[in-house]
Amino acid sequence: MSNFKFYPQRLAGLTLIETRVFGDERGCFMESWSQNAFEEGGIKCNFVQDNQSRSQKGILRGLHFQKAPFAQAKLIRVLIGEILDVAVDIRPDSASYLQWMSFKLNEEEASMLFIPEGFAHGFLVRSEEAVVAYKASAPYAPEYDRGIVWNDPDLHIDWGVTEPVLSDKDKQQPLIKNGALNG
Repeated sequence: MSNFKFYPQRLAGLTLIETRVFGDERGCFMESWSQNAFEEGGIKCNFVQDNQSRSQKGILRGLHFQKAPFAQAKLIRVLIGEILDVAVDIRPDSASYLQWMSFKLNEEEASMLFIPEGFAHGFLVRSEEAVVAYKASAPYAPEYDRGIVWNDPDLHIDWGVTEPVLSDKDKQQPLIKNGALNG
C-alpha cells in the first residue's frame, strides 16, 4: 500500500497529495518523497534542488516563476504552521490559462502540492509563523526569474488580505497586461 494518495486538480498537472502519517506517544513519522510512488501516482519529475523558507504571519511570497529553459516544477509542503498556497496557470496553450487555485497547507494535515512547470506560485502565511519546504525541478537561475504582482486585477486572486507584508521585489512585480509573462 502506498503512503501517498494523489488528487489531480482541475488545472492540468496540478496535484494535491495526501501523505500517511504514522503517530504514537513518541511523535510521528511520514514519508515525504518516493520517486517510485510519485511515478505510480502520475508525477514524473526529476527534482534537483530543495528550498526552505521561514516567514511570519501576513507575509506573502510570490507570485514567482522561472522562464524556460529553467522553468520549475515544485513540490510544496509545510513543516510548521499554515499557508494559503496559490498556483496560477501561465501556459499560453493551456485550456486553463490564467486560472488559479488555492490550497490550505499545514503541518497537521501534512498534505503536499505538486505544481508542474508553467505555473506561477505564491503563498500567504496564515499562522504566526510558517516553515515551507519545496523541491524544484530546475536550479534557481536569476536571469530567468520572473513574477506577477500578487494582486493583479486580471487574476482576481482571493488571498483573504488586503495589505500583506511583501518584499521590495514582490512590491515591484509587473501586471500581466504590462508584460509580466513576456520578459
